[in-house]
Amino acid sequence: MNTAGHSEATERRGLELTPFRGLRYDPDLVGSLAAVTSPPYDVVVRPDGLHHLQDSDPHNIVRLILPQATTVGARNEQAADTLHRWLSEGVLTTDPEPGLYVYEQRDGNGLLQRGVIGALRLSDPSEGVVLPHEDVMPHVVADRAALMRATSANLEPLLLTYRGNGQPADTTTVVERIAKDPALLSTTTEDGYSHRLWSVTDPTDLARIQQDLAHHQALIADGHHRWATYRRLRAEHPSPSPWDYGLVLLVDTARYPLRVRAIHRLLHGVPVSDALAALDGLFRVRQLDVPLPEALEALADAACEGNAFLLAGDGAFHLVDHPDPDLLARTIPADRPAAWRTLDATVLHATLLDHVWHIPEDDPAHIAYIHDTAATVRKAERDGGTAVLMHPVREEVVRDLARQGVTMPRKSTSFGPKPASGLVLRALDV
Repeated sequence: MNTAGHSEATERRGLELTPFRGLRYDPDLVGSLAAVTSPPYDVVVRPDGLHHLQDSDPHNIVRLILPQATTVGARNEQAADTLHRWLSEGVLTTDPEPGLYVYEQRDGNGLLQRGVIGALRLSDPSEGVVLPHEDVMPHVVADRAALMRATSANLEPLLLTYRGNGQPADTTTVVERIAKDPALLSTTTEDGYSHRLWSVTDPTDLARIQQDLAHHQALIADGHHRWATYRRLRAEHPSPSPWDYGLVLLVDTARYPLRVRAIHRLLHGVPVSDALAALDGLFRVRQLDVPLPEALEALADAACEGNAFLLAGDGAFHLVDHPDPDLLARTIPADRPAAWRTLDATVLHATLLDHVWHIPEDDPAHIAYIHDTAATVRKAERDGGTAVLMHPVREEVVRDLARQGVTMPRKSTSFGPKPASGLVLRALDV
């Protein structure tokens, strides 16, 4: 009896992915599937990208994930009304039976990523089942929670990664076999990525996937704020309930390695000249009169030797590196692993933002986090602010810190490709 109980407890510590009845667009009632998709809510460059998506199709998913109104309450009410209207009109329909979904992304440069979308049982960090690697901003979690409460839906999947074991009955084997069948949907978005989706309803395939994943832990690659939101909302609803689960995409990086990119910062109302003046004597600064690709190459070279950043917004690029060791000793907490203390994001937040520039990192009135490099530079030049361009962190550093239970500064990494929003949603009242 004791042995069996121990075995069941061990089994529960793995990933528990369950089928659900997906909400999907009816292709006969929308202009095109590509026109109704969007990048994840935090990747949309606002306001330009938001307006472009809204104009691309009246049913674009951005109207749910980033509703526009004058107040928070009005925005969330609008999203809920829009979702209910689309359901009543048949624009969004519920799949007839529960399933998991195999999802594939390709680009024109040989990238291929496949994974499984499902409803993942939520767990606490102490269980070590789902590993976060970044801190979150409370106001973003509150914003996403209010939207999910209003819509009673998971509107877009998080991106989680795990390492497969290569056994014949593992998840990847099932995924790759199913990917040879005709797809449930197929579309190519304007960024050049092609997307295909299959429904997995066969009990044998479902059991194989679930049994395999029960032996794995996952790293949150993208979606820390939404994961924190899932956990907050679970605490608000007596268990068992649909809120015990959250919509995720699980990708086996042993088979499909992700790309890791940086997330850049835009300092509102801080001219480049002011940002540079504050660095005098604290960092080495060199102006680069070169195009963006060459400036990024110089940043990559400098990052191999130590902490380095690119500042932009005044028509030039300024390479900032070689921080004063005494400055770092005064500003970087000493109670963390060396791998954390030497991160560019740590130096940016603990040293530059907190002690040199005195910019609150959680206040959207002072700072924005933007994934697209060129867009960050353009917005800085247009608005008179400062773009702080970052070099990406290696995935093995991220995973090692996560396993130690050490979170990185928020918005330290951008794993991808990210799942397109709008291909499959999860209603919590179905």
